[in-house]
Amino acid sequence: MSLLVIIVSYNFERWLDKCLGSLRASLQPVDVLVVDNGSQDNTVARIERDYPEVRLVKNGRNIGFGQANNIGLRIAVEEGYDAVFLQNQDSEIEPETIGVLYRHLHTLPDCGILSPVHLTGDGKGIDEAFEQYTAFQECRSQAPVIPATFINAAFWMISTDVIRRVGEFSPRFHMYGEDKDYVNRLHHAGYCIAYCQESFARHDRQDRRPTRDFFFRKEEAYLLSELTNPVYSRPRAFAYSVLAAVKKSLIALLHGKGSNALRYLSIARRLTLQL
Repeated sequence: MSLLVIIVSYNFERWLDKCLGSLRASLQPVDVLVVDNGSQDNTVARIERDYPEVRLVKNGRNIGFGQANNIGLRIAVEEGYDAVFLQNQDSEIEPETIGVLYRHLHTLPDCGILSPVHLTGDGKGIDEAFEQYTAFQECRSQAPVIPATFINAAFWMISTDVIRRVGEFSPRFHMYGEDKDYVNRLHHAGYCIAYCQESFARHDRQDRRPTRDFFFRKEEAYLLSELTNPVYSRPRAFAYSVLAAVKKSLIALLHGKGSNALRYLSIARRLTLQL
């Protein structure tokens, strides 16, 4: 059993010791690959000095989350790893996390992606986005593995067999929406995504407040993932993306938010150009 952990880094120094330290403490032996997207802090120097066991790819510029991960996915497939574990830089795992995920993944042939329960950075609560995606608090099942419609790619375990079938992250997405698009394609290939109730990881992002620009970048990425969803017919994809953006523009206008209405119209125009 061989596992490659892939971490995409950008100004990683703040979380470096927690993240890489938790992987050092993993009870399941793993190889660790950090793909650095042109960090401006001491990330590269610190990894080279303090974590010599970590394989480091230095891009020199920010090529985006998906394309940086693709470097790792190619290495995993070409070098014959059994599975990869995608982990966000602002996170840490428990010693049992990866081993538990791997044992469950290989008993579930239809499970394309398996994730742990995402906790807040202090470990005292459930990550807000994870709770929304999975309806976590409403789940009363005692089963160790629970299917979900979507789970963000902060912590994903994927077998290389699935990567060979589903492929890499799409280059159409630079910084948001890559994971949604990948899950859409995963479903189209006949796999499900799920989380394991016996496995936990911490994601240190609960104190960040999104800016207006961040909100609209996420909105556009989500609508693009609807446009490219292979499960949809072309008319349905158009309705769920371009027409949805136009509808959001009209709603914003009715609420007196003209600048928001213009932003949504711009999104609709860019989506139309990608048809």
